Amino acid sequence: MSEEKKFVTLDADKCKGCITCMKRCPTEAIRVRGGKAEIIYDRCVACGECVRVCPYQAKKAVYDSLDIIHNFKYKVALPPPALYGQFNNLNDVNYVLEGLLAIGFDDVYETAAASELISEATRRMISSKKFLKKPMISTTCPAVVNLILLKFHNLKENIVNLLTPADVAAKLAREKAVKETGLKPEDIGVFFIASCPAKAYSLSNALGVNAPLVDGVISVSEVYFKLINEMSKIENPRELSRSGIMGLSWAVSGGEAAGILGDICFAVDGFENVINILKEIEDDKLEHTEFIELNACSGGCVGGVLNIENPYIAKAKINILKKYKPISKNSLEACGKPIEFFCQERDYELSEAFRLDDDRIKAMSKLKQISEIYSHLAHLDCGLCGAPSCAAFSEDVVLRGKELGTCVKYRL
Repeated sequence: MSEEKKFVTLDADKCKGCITCMKRCPTEAIRVRGGKAEIIYDRCVACGECVRVCPYQAKKAVYDSLDIIHNFKYKVALPPPALYGQFNNLNDVNYVLEGLLAIGFDDVYETAAASELISEATRRMISSKKFLKKPMISTTCPAVVNLILLKFHNLKENIVNLLTPADVAAKLAREKAVKETGLKPEDIGVFFIASCPAKAYSLSNALGVNAPLVDGVISVSEVYFKLINEMSKIENPRELSRSGIMGLSWAVSGGEAAGILGDICFAVDGFENVINILKEIEDDKLEHTEFIELNACSGGCVGGVLNIENPYIAKAKINILKKYKPISKNSLEACGKPIEFFCQERDYELSEAFRLDDDRIKAMSKLKQISEIYSHLAHLDCGLCGAPSCAAFSEDVVLRGKELGTCVKYRL
C-alpha cells in the first residue's frame, strides 16, 4: 500500500504501545517504536485487523464522508449484501434500498445483483476449461488479493481473471444512469458502501481496472445510523431489489463458492486459515480443486470491521432475508454484455515490499546477516523489542537500523 493513500491510520494520542495490533497483524506490517505503533504501509493489505483488535481505538479505517455525494448531479449507491445483515427485524431488503434514496441518493444498484453475474461468468470459465491454473482463487476479498501479490507471488496466475461485484455494479450503474438521465458520466457519482478498509483501498486504487470505477467509498457504519431513522418512516417500500438468494449469499463465507455449483469448490475465512490454505496451494496439495473462495474476515463480509452487527447474528439475518427469494434474478444473457465486460482490465502488479535488495548479491549478503542474527535469538517472539517476531527483529536490524541491544535475550 502506498503511503499517499492510507486506509488505516494511527491516532498517536490514543496509542499506548501495547503491541496487540503488532502481534495480530497477518503480514507483520506493524512495529512499536518509542511507545507508539508504526505501520509499514508497503506491507499493509488494509484488512482492518489492527482496527478490530486495538483496545484503545487508536487505529482508524479511512473512508469517504457521505457528504461527498453532493458533489454530483446524480448519485448512485452500491449497497453490498452485508449491509442488509446489520438491521434488526428486517424482512425485506427494499426498506434498506428505499432508505438509501431517502438519505440523498437518486438510485441504487445492488452489488448482490452483480455477484450473480460474476457467479455465472465463473461457471462459464470453469466449463470452458480456459482457466487452466487450478485452483481458481476468487477476487472478491481485496485483502486476500493484496496478500497474494505481497507474499505469494507464485499464486498470482491462480487469481480468477474477473472483476469484483463492486466494480461490475459500478460499471452497470453508471451506464444505466447515463441512459436514464442523459447526463454525462462525470456528472454521475457512484458510491460503494464498504464493510472493510480493504474494499476502500482496492476501489480507490483501481485494483484490476484502468481507473477507479467508483467516485467514493462510504462505510457501512456511517450509512447505518442515517438509514435507521429514514427506514422507520417507510411503510410500503417499492420493489427495488434486483437480487436473489445467490447474490445475498455473497455476504457470508461460502456464499460465492455455493454459486459456482461445482463439486470441488470450498470457502475459507479468517486470515490465519487463508494463509495456511495459500501455503497448501503453493505446495500443490490442492491441484484438483476447481475454485476456492477466500475471505480475510471471519464469517465473510459480514465480519468486516466497518460493520455494526456481530457477524454471526448478521449471518442469521441474511438467511432470514433469503426466504421466499428466487435463486437468482440476473443472467449474462439478460444483461447483454460479453464475457470480456466482466474481466479485469489490467494485470495485477506484484509487490516487492519483502525484497531485501534489488541487487541479488547484496540481497544474499543481507539474508546471511539476518540468518546470523536470528541464530543468536531466543526465538520467543515476545515482542518486547517492538517487532512481532524474532525473524522480523533480525530483518529490522539489517534493513532498518534497529539496535541489537533492544532484544533482551540476544546471545553473543
